[in-house]
Amino acid sequence: MRTAKLYQYQLPMDSGVILRDQRLTTREGWIVELQQGECIGRGEIAPLPGFSHETAEQAGEQALQFLEQWISGETLMLSTALPSVAFGISMAQLELAGGLPDDANFATAPLCTGDPDDLVIKLDQMDGTKVAKIKVGMYEAVRDGMVANMFFDAIPDLTLRLDANRGWTPIKARQFAKYIQPHHRSKIEFLEEPCKKPQDSLEFAQESGIAIAWDETVRDEGFEVKAQQGVVAIIIKPTLIGSVEKCQQLIQQAHQQGLIAVISSSIESSLGLNQLARLANWLTPEVTPGLDTVDMFQQQLETPWPNSSLPLIRLSDLTLYWNK
Repeated sequence: MRTAKLYQYQLPMDSGVILRDQRLTTREGWIVELQQGECIGRGEIAPLPGFSHETAEQAGEQALQFLEQWISGETLMLSTALPSVAFGISMAQLELAGGLPDDANFATAPLCTGDPDDLVIKLDQMDGTKVAKIKVGMYEAVRDGMVANMFFDAIPDLTLRLDANRGWTPIKARQFAKYIQPHHRSKIEFLEEPCKKPQDSLEFAQESGIAIAWDETVRDEGFEVKAQQGVVAIIIKPTLIGSVEKCQQLIQQAHQQGLIAVISSSIESSLGLNQLARLANWLTPEVTPGLDTVDMFQQQLETPWPNSSLPLIRLSDLTLYWNK
């Protein structure tokens, strides 16, 4: 016998979380729970404001339609679903079937969300390879270059991942590169989407010698994974991409082309982050995922993130929106 539940959540965010010039005060989403016999599988459906095309309300409405189909025993055509719905339901199906390994990769590239000194302290406490992520493109390109140089000078064995979210014109991208000392450029593992146009980003990589990664471009219509000079990685954000199967195909294609695939958060709850850590350990075991987002929240949900001191709420504390 099949049963299903759909929980709705609203989690308060840290006051400093800003997405594309908008402050995110509350994270809204849904938790799908599938049960068949004694087995349970869960998944999170959480469109990201400013990045997802669908709203949380639209995702919830569509999720109900697919849950009704699942209960009736129909084969779900998740290729037609909204990306966040496809991912959340496919993850629940995968967990229900025992296909998601328990082992997780909780290694993170600490994200600089405020005072650079705080990141330096975090990195000093890390053992082994030191990899951090910095958002660039929100301030002057010259400032971003100076901040990156400061980190390299302070921590000689540091590797940085940078993310510009297509924030620069080609001129600003060149200004940034100008302020990165030549011997530091190879310490930038990759710079995600430096320019608004992918072609401009490619030319920047080839001119500057700074490696880039595709993020938004992965979700552009007609995108194909292929080896290109200057491109070393693709970023996989399942909530924005779609089903686990679709993400797995992209990762396999990246590996075939000699590219790194990095599984990354779309600011999911701790429940979703834990599942992403398990997915990363399974599909990209040698790569540090981009999952350092739990501290953007004021609360955790159901599954705690290791070493987080944030208070934990349970699914039983949430609104049970639908149950059948």
